[in-house]
Amino acid sequence: MVKDLFERIQNNKGPLGRWASQAEGYYVFPKLEGELGPRMQFHGKEILNWSINDYLGLANHPEIRKVDAQAALDYGAAYPMGARMMSGHTTLHEQLQNELAEFVHKEAAYLLNFGYQGMVSIIDALVTKNDIIVYDVDGHGCIIDGVRLHMGKRFTYKHNDIESIEKNLQRATKMALETGGGILLITEGVFGMRGQQGKLREIVALKEKYNFRLLVDDAHGFGTLGKTGAGAGEEQGCQDQIDVYFSTFAKSMASIGAFVAASKDVIDYLKYNLRSQMYAKSLPMIMTVGALKRLDMIRTMPELKDKLWQNVNALQNGLKSRGFNIGDTNTCVTPVYLEGSIPEAMVMVNDLRENYRIFLSIVVYPVIPKGIILLRMIPTASHTLQDIEETLTAFEAIREKLENGTYKKIAAETTVDVS
Repeated sequence: MVKDLFERIQNNKGPLGRWASQAEGYYVFPKLEGELGPRMQFHGKEILNWSINDYLGLANHPEIRKVDAQAALDYGAAYPMGARMMSGHTTLHEQLQNELAEFVHKEAAYLLNFGYQGMVSIIDALVTKNDIIVYDVDGHGCIIDGVRLHMGKRFTYKHNDIESIEKNLQRATKMALETGGGILLITEGVFGMRGQQGKLREIVALKEKYNFRLLVDDAHGFGTLGKTGAGAGEEQGCQDQIDVYFSTFAKSMASIGAFVAASKDVIDYLKYNLRSQMYAKSLPMIMTVGALKRLDMIRTMPELKDKLWQNVNALQNGLKSRGFNIGDTNTCVTPVYLEGSIPEAMVMVNDLRENYRIFLSIVVYPVIPKGIILLRMIPTASHTLQDIEETLTAFEAIREKLENGTYKKIAAETTVDVS
């Protein structure tokens, strides 16, 4: 008898799903309410929020809200209808593409409805079964899923490890000579979990020895890094050597959508071969007009990025001076590494939220190794120095409770109250 397809699903909820009965609605799928910003409501209480990617503080900016509201009045939520290739193309979509391309120093750009699906589709379109993909083992899920579609060979290299990259480029070169294909190397401008910049400068230097094309996912670098905010490539002085540049509107732009930028011939090819866009409704005009306004503010208001980095430096320096391990982040993403079990982590986060009124993201195994708790914070331009001091004081208190066994004892004796 054929096994019921759902038997596995019913018996194995997955590494994260197994915690659903204890975690859902509080640790995962939490409901933050109120206006977006550093102070929001959680379970009826005000919390200090370090868990939204609104780097430049645009999400609730009055100028942004005014433009978004006017676009809704002018166009409604449906316009334009249809996919870009059929009936969903407008002059404003073209204008946004041109301005994005100029901003990131590329010849052309193409709008995408969503970052995740966009990256999956970009990888799928760029390679054939004869081509070889080389990518960072810690790449974002959208990169991993894009690579999964690839019917040819792929090699992973150790995270941000140039020696490992070169070793795998050597393997890829040998394989490509046999298949008659090319090589696509994929990395990130900023790794969103650990906060490290991808070693773009060192990677592009390898082009002198190996023939490959470079695709960079710069979701967390766009708007936050570089003299003008054009991202990790600009920050490292090698933007012109990035063959295909990708970013999303979901971080610094505080919106929905994404874009890919490259030479005109590559963008022309992608326009006609990106399946996620060919068969998807065009980015709504509300998002398109809103993105034009957001991009204009990033270009003309450098004080937003300056304020962001003032807060980043205050938070990260404050953590380091108090002996916290924040790894080797060199971006806005601020991880704090502690040692403890998943039950201890749940008690700690409950304590942070209920008694210190601080909300942040918690990351545990299987995303990171067993025995490690990662508290991930996203500073924004909207935070204040008072917010930072309040957080540093709370972190000293929770660290003491973790180290003296308080959380371990509570975890062993009780079920965390998340009502």
